[in-house]
Amino acid sequence: MDMNAYLSMFIDESNDHLQSLNENLLKLESAPDDISIVQIIFRSAHTLKGMSATMGFEDLASLTHEMENVLDLVRNHKLAMDNFIFDTLFKGLDALESMVQDITGGGTGKADVTAIVASLKAIVKGDYKKEAASESSAAGTASPEDGNKLDQFQSSILLQSIEAGMSVFHIVVTVREDCVLKAARAYMVFDFLERSGEIVKSSPSAQDIEQEKFDRTFTVFTIASISGDELRKGIESVSEIESAAITQLDKESLIQLGAASAPGAPTASASIAQETVAAAKAQTAAAAASPAAPAATTAAPAAGGNASRTIRVDIERLDSLMNLFSELLIDRVRLEQLASEIRRNDLTETVEHMSRVSSDLQNIVLKLRMVPVESVFNRFPRMVRDLAKSLDKKVELVIAGADTELDRTVIDEIGDPLVHLLRNSLDHGIESIADRVAAGKSETGTVHLRAFHSGNHVFIEVEEDGRGINAERVKQTAIKNGVLDAEAANRLTDNEINMLIFAAGFSTADKISDISGRGVGLDVVRSKIESLGGHVSVESTPGKGTKFSIQLPLTLSIISAMLVKLGAEKYAIPLSSIVETAIVPREQIRKIHGNRMIDYRGSVIPLISLAQVLDCRSFPEEDELETEIVVIRKGNKLGAVTVDEFLGQSEIVLKTLGKYLTNIEAISGATILGDGQVALIVDPNALIK
Repeated sequence: MDMNAYLSMFIDESNDHLQSLNENLLKLESAPDDISIVQIIFRSAHTLKGMSATMGFEDLASLTHEMENVLDLVRNHKLAMDNFIFDTLFKGLDALESMVQDITGGGTGKADVTAIVASLKAIVKGDYKKEAASESSAAGTASPEDGNKLDQFQSSILLQSIEAGMSVFHIVVTVREDCVLKAARAYMVFDFLERSGEIVKSSPSAQDIEQEKFDRTFTVFTIASISGDELRKGIESVSEIESAAITQLDKESLIQLGAASAPGAPTASASIAQETVAAAKAQTAAAAASPAAPAATTAAPAAGGNASRTIRVDIERLDSLMNLFSELLIDRVRLEQLASEIRRNDLTETVEHMSRVSSDLQNIVLKLRMVPVESVFNRFPRMVRDLAKSLDKKVELVIAGADTELDRTVIDEIGDPLVHLLRNSLDHGIESIADRVAAGKSETGTVHLRAFHSGNHVFIEVEEDGRGINAERVKQTAIKNGVLDAEAANRLTDNEINMLIFAAGFSTADKISDISGRGVGLDVVRSKIESLGGHVSVESTPGKGTKFSIQLPLTLSIISAMLVKLGAEKYAIPLSSIVETAIVPREQIRKIHGNRMIDYRGSVIPLISLAQVLDCRSFPEEDELETEIVVIRKGNKLGAVTVDEFLGQSEIVLKTLGKYLTNIEAISGATILGDGQVALIVDPNALIK
């Protein structure tokens, strides 16, 4: 086996171990006394260290070794976990992930991990508690009124950043006098600065700024990865920001600000300061790097398991295999029909055997491209944990349906839209602890992330129990921005008004606060989902919460379907959406508020005329004494669809209608039947509103 093969195996297994470390550290944070979880974490770290050393990635091995030393003390009851240890281990994991990403991209995996290693060593020695106490004491002596004063800890951080060659800036931000929601504008400035580096101090404090306890200005000390001019442009691009006065600091100016140590003099908080500088570097590097999408693989091994019995296959080869098999399936169906007409035993037996073999082959071909959405979902608990902590909110993420499978090409693209929606839910959906208590809610907000199949689609929902969308404010903003006129706006329902937040006019930074922050990147989310052949919708109840629903095609070229007739036309309904088929006498059909309904197993469900939806005039449905129906499901909603005749089940090849036939109501594609005829494929999700 050549070195590239070993490297591929190392990358695969390293990612598995890192994911295991992240998941189990989160579990341990909820149950810090559970030593069994510590044992699992220790084994993963130990294996990762050995693999890294074997491959020659010394920085990886060194950092993992120090993390292992901390975990060894914990598992032997010589050290108790606390917030500082958790935060340091998570920072170590972030650095390890950055190194593995660098290796995946062809790099050496080298990184400056001395600061994090120093912090881990301080934990082992027990020194870190003295440093934390020193930090707390220094912070307590700082004057909250003077935004230009730095305590010893902050000065040490900034001084070491300058010595490390990084740029340190003092920024005075002034908002316009007519600014309505100052806190929202300040948040956007902080978000930009955090994406550009590391904020060391703000005055007033972040909590006071969040509660609008400031006049028109606030000051920030930041370590940045971009120039002062770029900082100014980024800050002043935020709507209702009047100016940003930016001063780059050097050693002398830091000393003049009041508390910097003499160059080279040791401080009690030196190792913490070094760690903060390293964190800023790591954050900058992480922002610049994007995770490399690996080629398609078969199932990955469990973390810490034996060597993976997998091969890496280019996704284009799987595309070609799928297309070839699709053509083979069309020929198979045609052969089955010919055999039934010719009626020769030897031909029939041969075709039946070929059908069985090709069915098994079909299952394998389909599974090769399918990946559980868990591979995307498993990164979010850590993200939600970190974001909730930074926002000083209590948030529980509840994941359901992580085993739902999607095509690999969709999996690779769906991560970013979900990040947008989850951040939006935490930032602007879930209220602060005080606001939740005042509204009679529990302190802990809940965000549900769920996935499920329906027809030849997958639905992914992000739902939270926060403040909800202010529909009236959205409507007024839409009118103000010229998205629609007042007359048209007054005709819209609340749900239709809420959908306006996906318009481009609602996604720019200067519109965020006007609609409760709901516009952050939402037009980007919609564009990405639509580029994958899906669509996104939103439902919201003021004071109760908001649910975003993403509908995505499985993008499979082969599905199981029920073939039906409507007069002279044939249609296919995906079996995955069908609950059952039945025949209903006309007298059992009732009309409620003008809508046809039927009794179905103790409940009343709508009766939908497929002929009417598809404008099929060759099937005079009203002349029938009894009606054949197909009961379909979309999530937890049911509906009954009327058809003319059932033709039976079949494996069909899904063909798109092309770029000239888009957005046809209730039709998701077409297929070629065994007799050469074309049948349209019904989208059951479009029939149930």
